[in-house]
Amino acid sequence: MLDRQLQAIADEPGWSRALSDLVVDVGELLDLLGLTHADLGVDVDSVFPLRVPRGFVARMKYGDANDPLLRQVLPLAAERDPAVGFVEDPLQEDEAVLAPAVIQKYAGRVLLIAAGECAVHCRYCFRRNFPYGQHRLRVSAESLGAIRADHTISEVIASGGDPLMLTDRHWERLLDELESIAHVRRLRIHTRLPVVIPSRLTLRLIDRLAASRLQVVVVVHVNHPNEIGAELAQGTGELARRGVTVLNQAVLLAGVNDSADVLVQLSEALFAAQILPYYLHLLDPVAGTRHLQVEEQRACALHAEIRDCLPGYLVPRLAREVPGQTAKQWLA
Repeated sequence: MLDRQLQAIADEPGWSRALSDLVVDVGELLDLLGLTHADLGVDVDSVFPLRVPRGFVARMKYGDANDPLLRQVLPLAAERDPAVGFVEDPLQEDEAVLAPAVIQKYAGRVLLIAAGECAVHCRYCFRRNFPYGQHRLRVSAESLGAIRADHTISEVIASGGDPLMLTDRHWERLLDELESIAHVRRLRIHTRLPVVIPSRLTLRLIDRLAASRLQVVVVVHVNHPNEIGAELAQGTGELARRGVTVLNQAVLLAGVNDSADVLVQLSEALFAAQILPYYLHLLDPVAGTRHLQVEEQRACALHAEIRDCLPGYLVPRLAREVPGQTAKQWLA
């Protein structure tokens, strides 16, 4: 029985097919959910257009204009409202580019922009304006050369876009390259793709990650318990059983998860899927996201509430990223 279940994870064409059939039209999305433009202040001409897998749409509640999963992907007219302090590059990443595809913000580790696309356009994305065309990954070229040259780098953090947009074959080649750099000890992969297309966690990918000489950490991005289903839990559970550390990084979002009850349910659902809550981030103030912001005072109050309800290992660290700082700022 278990072998048959795991074989379903191995269906790479399944995730590829899902990527080829995304919902990209606002009208179609609303039709699928039984909603109309009158229900929502929709922006049909957003410069950061709608993009969402059909399987993720299927997890949304039909007829609910306030569905927390819908709120994360639907372009709204509110995104065009100017807001003080909300800027194109809130983390000033352009100033931290070490080499093409390589960003270094903290000592001992670098971000490797492994892919410039995602399966889903999250409205809160802090890299929605990132110049991906200037940061193409060349596995044998300058980006990896910069990592080889700096012996202080012990951890490579694969980011994007979404790094799991790369095929399994591409990941095998990239892992070979990273494993050949003696001073690199850890690989961390930040991804939302398995959340919106769970079949992305193929057996081929899991086998290769588990076999790596590197300590591999997969950080999924789950913001609401409704995002976690049996297929995702099956994939993350297999990663954990094979020795890969699986963590979660969530963003605190108004109208999505800004209640203690939802955050407690999220931690419980994550742990049931063998995912450990890691960070709960304040929203990065990228232009167009003011309507999703939860103020710091409210965030700290929510965090105090969940600390009263959960064991310590299920309480994520409340944090924000401050450009130019040597580490993330812990708020609780």
